[in-house]
Amino acid sequence: MGKLIKISGPVVVAEGMLGSAMYDVVLVGEEKLTGEIIKIEGERATIQVYEDTSGLKPGEIVESTNQPLAVELGPGLLTSIYDGIQRPLEQIAKKSSSHFIFRGVNVPALDRTKKWDFKPTVSIGTKVKKGDILGTVQETDLIEHRILSPYSGEVALIKKGKYTITETIAQIQTQEKKFDVQMLTKHNVRSPRPVLEKLEPSIPLITGQRVVDTFFPLAKGGTCAIPGPFGSGKTVAQHQFAKWSDTQIVVYIGCGERGNEMTDVLTEFPHLIDPKSGKPLMQRTVLIANTSNMPVAAREASIYTGITIAEYYRDMGYDVSLMADSTSRWAEAMREIGGRLEEMPGEEGYPAYLARRLAEFYERAGRVRCLGSSERYGSVSIIGAVSPPGGDINEPVSQNTLRVTKVFLALEAALAQRRHFPAFNWLRSYSLYSPILDKWFTQNISADWAANRTEAMALLQKEAELQEVVQLVGPDALPEKEQLVLFVTKMIREYFLAQNAYSEVDTYCSLKKQYLMLKNILYFYKRALDALKAGVQFKKIVSLPIKDSLARMKEVEEKNLSQLETLINKIDSEFDMLVK
Repeated sequence: MGKLIKISGPVVVAEGMLGSAMYDVVLVGEEKLTGEIIKIEGERATIQVYEDTSGLKPGEIVESTNQPLAVELGPGLLTSIYDGIQRPLEQIAKKSSSHFIFRGVNVPALDRTKKWDFKPTVSIGTKVKKGDILGTVQETDLIEHRILSPYSGEVALIKKGKYTITETIAQIQTQEKKFDVQMLTKHNVRSPRPVLEKLEPSIPLITGQRVVDTFFPLAKGGTCAIPGPFGSGKTVAQHQFAKWSDTQIVVYIGCGERGNEMTDVLTEFPHLIDPKSGKPLMQRTVLIANTSNMPVAAREASIYTGITIAEYYRDMGYDVSLMADSTSRWAEAMREIGGRLEEMPGEEGYPAYLARRLAEFYERAGRVRCLGSSERYGSVSIIGAVSPPGGDINEPVSQNTLRVTKVFLALEAALAQRRHFPAFNWLRSYSLYSPILDKWFTQNISADWAANRTEAMALLQKEAELQEVVQLVGPDALPEKEQLVLFVTKMIREYFLAQNAYSEVDTYCSLKKQYLMLKNILYFYKRALDALKAGVQFKKIVSLPIKDSLARMKEVEEKNLSQLETLINKIDSEFDMLVK
């Protein structure tokens, strides 16, 4: 037990903390504000406090819990809305009887009174390894919660029925002693959960967004950065990924975003419907809300809280997508705390360890073989939004993020202003997963998937080169072959890359539909080139009726994809008549 001697915003210093360790959670002052030790010098400890420190005074008592910052894991996480250190905001609001949350209000992260129907999957006498599934709980209509064994040994007791998360549901006899098992477990947020093996990210994370899946594919267990200026569509992009990506669990971290943006997320997410089941999306979602006007220390912790919850569901064998919006605000919290600690600043005032912290966070993504005797695979895919000041990605947070992430989706304000959404710049974006994932696309979609993408990208790059000439002399001065390139790339941009998130049909596009759409546009280009060589005038090609059918491809429903397969025959017939 120590005493406060210095208060500097969210950072306080206490004396008499002998026996405390780094990252121990402490209770500060009469109101028992939650804090975490971030620096120790002898008996003096520097603490970052996760609540407003105004009103604290020197001499107040500081108690150490001798425990690191940990999250509670168990049934009840899904559908919950937490702050950065896993305090349940809805329960706190009820306890506060106010729209404002008072300091020092402590409510358990998981409900201790609710009873869950536990169904064992093992019997007494079964030998289990750490990580084996002992039984299941139907947490929501969409997700079955799997209770994992925390020990290796023999099942001495297993009980079926309705129990709270703190009641004993099983006993495991190890070589040393007999351990009770509850549904509630805790885990230190700063240490990754153990796995048997980390695997190569060789399976695509299908998002249903054409520009991503076809041109810049993500992998299950992969990492992605979405930098972009204000108003360019970061939040809508993350909503689309959360709603449509083929993962079972979504963890959304609002890390230091503006209060009104986080309010939009909190009001919109509960009304989003999971398209696969028709149930509310919240039934497979955990929300962590930490706005820019909340204490910066909690903002720094929110990232670790979110990734630990994501790893917990990954260990059950689920694919999890984690959205962090935005890591820029997280880095700003580190910069402010570093300033309070009087640390030597690095580039632009950020701490010198910024790159290491970002790398440690993104390294916790991955597709893994889970602990346990049975083969069970899970993944955590991290999609991190970055909000560089003025949209300049040359600043330290963006640059250090790009060094550790494999997919870069460059949002551009100019595209957003032209109402081209998603506003990803196709010339600046990239995916380092493409060579690995092309094998999967070849086996599961089509042998010419990669070739089509390469040809389309080459045309778009050629268009960018021609634009400089067009601005000087106009498009009509170009040779007809190059006018055709401009015409076809306009098709690729408007008919394929642009996608309407608010259209019931166009909001999601399957891989087969994406393939057929791009194939039809490229086949039109091939036949048009042949027609030009045969002496057909460019203006006759432009006036062909088939271009209207190509423009309406995105309106074709998934159940009617045969319409897209027959378009090649129409293209052939119209060009055959033209050449004759």
